[in-house]
Amino acid sequence: MNRFNFHQKISRENTASVKWDLTKDVFGRSDVLPMWVADMDFQPPEEVKKAIEDRMAHGVYGYTYAPDSTAESIGLWLNKRHGWKIKNEWILYSTGVVPSIATAIQAFTEKGDKVLLQSPVYTPFFEMIKQNGRTVVNSQLKLENGRYEIDFADFENKLKEGVKLFLLCNPHNPGGRMWTEEELRKIGELCVTYDCLILSDEIHSDLIYKGHKHYPIASLDPRFAELTVTCIAPTKTWNLAGIQASAAIISNEKLRKAFQAEQHKQGFFTLSAFGIIGMEAAYRHGGEWLDGLMDYLEENKKTAAEFIGQHLPGIRLMEPDGTYLLWLDCRGLGLTDDDLRQSLLEKGKLALEPGPKYGSGGEGFVRMNIACPHEVLAEGLERLKRAFG
Repeated sequence: MNRFNFHQKISRENTASVKWDLTKDVFGRSDVLPMWVADMDFQPPEEVKKAIEDRMAHGVYGYTYAPDSTAESIGLWLNKRHGWKIKNEWILYSTGVVPSIATAIQAFTEKGDKVLLQSPVYTPFFEMIKQNGRTVVNSQLKLENGRYEIDFADFENKLKEGVKLFLLCNPHNPGGRMWTEEELRKIGELCVTYDCLILSDEIHSDLIYKGHKHYPIASLDPRFAELTVTCIAPTKTWNLAGIQASAAIISNEKLRKAFQAEQHKQGFFTLSAFGIIGMEAAYRHGGEWLDGLMDYLEENKKTAAEFIGQHLPGIRLMEPDGTYLLWLDCRGLGLTDDDLRQSLLEKGKLALEPGPKYGSGGEGFVRMNIACPHEVLAEGLERLKRAFG
């Protein structure tokens, strides 16, 4: 029995929640159940709450730096969970993974340079490339037997075009794919061959279902580490997005100094006092809570798969290896993306992420967030059935 109260329904309305309070702005109506933004409807571990509350009780919130103990907590976590031994000095802090992606693009590429990604993929990958005046190069993932695979021939051909930076999403968002050690080694070898830097977004790397394993690409070979900026954060794992804290792990001193210099150009100095406290408490004390969470999410995933299989034959669920996101293939319904959206909002009163947001290959898909109490998931599934059943 799960000793953590993930069943508890906690109202997030009127808390300036993007997920719950911006539905009208994003979807044009407020009478929808939001299962779109990738945050959870659960409170974080008690140890994290207490650490933040104790710091708040002190009452003085002056300039704060991240002490060595914060870096140590990250290193201990990565070694225990993923077998990756890092050094404290490799760690730089950022308010989020997306700002780190932008910083890497600015630090390691020039206007007009080519940056590679693999669609369908996390929307800000496209945005950060384009908004910084770089050129998007896409090696689209192949959908084979209901799972995404890398088209390595195409990937290499794209690298040959003079790509300077590759944005890797590991685990994959929105598909929930955990890339295997073999796949990551192929990626690494090709990036070494063509002298292409890697920005590895590993923000979902702790959200792993039983039977799967996360491999940080930088941990697999010293040559890969020399080319890689690895981005992690406690925010997805323990639902702490609002404290805005993340880390970039860069073992290559030259790259690390360039990244940090770009941060200084932007005026970034340190995290907030609560970001630092929350991050360290999560990495030090959040293991048992996370194990309980994954058990709970496993039940949610199973419930969703069974419900969709029984009631919605036109929808195919892509079984995720990790994350709390379900990538739903709705092409069997024979509807356009506009029709999908309209049916979800008007008939189902359900707000999901539309697949085309994730680039080529996302057409006909929607993304559903299942990090919510069982009761809320059940309601969401009934609304999905109402929209398309």
